[in-house]
Amino acid sequence: MKLLSQLRTSSFQLALLYMVVFATSVFLLLAFIYWRTAGFMTAQTDETIEAEIAGLAEQYRSRGVNGLITIIRERVARDPNAKSIYLLTTEDFVKLAGNIETWPEGSRSESGWINFTLDKSVGWTGDERLARARIFEVQGGLRLLVGRDVDELTNLKRVIETAINWGMGITLALALLGGFLMSRSTTRRIEVINHTSRRIMNGHLSLRIPTRGTDDDFDQLAENLNQMLDRIVYLMEGIRHVSDSIAHDLRTPLTRLRNQLENTLMSVDNDEAREQAGRAVAEADQLLATFNALLRIARLETRGNTADMKPVSLDQLVTDACELYEALSEDKEQMFEQSLASEVMIEGDRDLLFQMVSNLIDNAIKYTPERGVIGVAVRKEGIEAIFEVRDSGIGIPDEEKDQVFQRFYRVGKSRSLPGNGLGLSLVSAVTEIHQGRIELSDTYPGKQPPGLTVAVCMPAYNPARKRIRTAQTDASGEPVGSDTRAPVDPTGRASLDSTESSDVK
Repeated sequence: MKLLSQLRTSSFQLALLYMVVFATSVFLLLAFIYWRTAGFMTAQTDETIEAEIAGLAEQYRSRGVNGLITIIRERVARDPNAKSIYLLTTEDFVKLAGNIETWPEGSRSESGWINFTLDKSVGWTGDERLARARIFEVQGGLRLLVGRDVDELTNLKRVIETAINWGMGITLALALLGGFLMSRSTTRRIEVINHTSRRIMNGHLSLRIPTRGTDDDFDQLAENLNQMLDRIVYLMEGIRHVSDSIAHDLRTPLTRLRNQLENTLMSVDNDEAREQAGRAVAEADQLLATFNALLRIARLETRGNTADMKPVSLDQLVTDACELYEALSEDKEQMFEQSLASEVMIEGDRDLLFQMVSNLIDNAIKYTPERGVIGVAVRKEGIEAIFEVRDSGIGIPDEEKDQVFQRFYRVGKSRSLPGNGLGLSLVSAVTEIHQGRIELSDTYPGKQPPGLTVAVCMPAYNPARKRIRTAQTDASGEPVGSDTRAPVDPTGRASLDSTESSDVK
């Protein structure tokens, strides 16, 4: 699988392109060398045959037919290995002289050249060989064939062709190996960048991409990315500091204002004044819940993956949350279905997980109409533990499913309902800390209302895997992992330090 992924990398594909170009160049070069070598040897053979023909023609002119027959016989006798081929016949193909008996059958060119095999068909008694000859007519109706044994030349050509084929194969193998090694080295450098980037995205903002000190392209890229990360972290810290400062600074006067309004509510006798003071207290509670949610999300995002991770029974945790919210569901006459597999363990922060589960169940109850259906499920699939909440409410449009995790984002249909758009932001932050993911889908696809199904998938607990976590502190000096979850009031009112659990719909 890892090899296949490496073959898909752009560096390997680029190396493969270079390999094709290089192999094509080598092939053209070897083909040119073969063409020139084979052509030279063939031309040399033809020149030898032409020289013998010229000598025989001279003998024929000076000594006639008998002299031609005599010289052919002499040459045949001096050449026991039959490197030269001769055959002189009458017009009726009756042999007069030569070292073969009959005319060979072969492809004959217009110039009189012929390629054939020396075998029994031409009266050859030795091993089969390849030959090349030229045929022409002599005055008086005689026919003459003069040729050469080209078996060695043919074998030499085959040796050259085999060498070229092996050379091409070795070239391709070396080019492929070189491309693989080059792409592997490049992929390793890129994978270091990808691995560090993924850890940074998971909350380890202090990490930086390592360099080798070679000042090559990858080092320059890593340094630029590190400088960009430094700038991003600086800007994020500035924004977070401003938002946290605002939330901290405003929460105290808001708390005093709420307490004063509550004291006023208890001291006045006028019904209208009491009603107005009660609404003001409710608005102050909403504002305080919003600030508390912002501060809690900021702490979670700053914490990254350094929460107090311990084995947690997900099914038992969800059971506790369901018991807390069943009464609220019964008030709306909703059908509350539970399907909880037993012994589903995960590694996490129980307080944070309980807050996440509570937010999702509270959202489902809030956005499901009376006599609607709410389903809560816990199951294990492979190496993942899944917590799922489904409802029959207004749902979330597909084009907005990726945006609902943003702070203060609310779907248009839900703006008339209470909430501040921070519920799913908190759920997303908790899920990221636990290395999980969130999947949103319609409960009843194609129907109205479609409902909403939220599935939180997290790694199941593996006892063999041990995580080393270091304690970190927040701005107040207290350990980040020591932040406790405030109790959730299923009636809808949150305490001053609790996180508002409304959804962002």
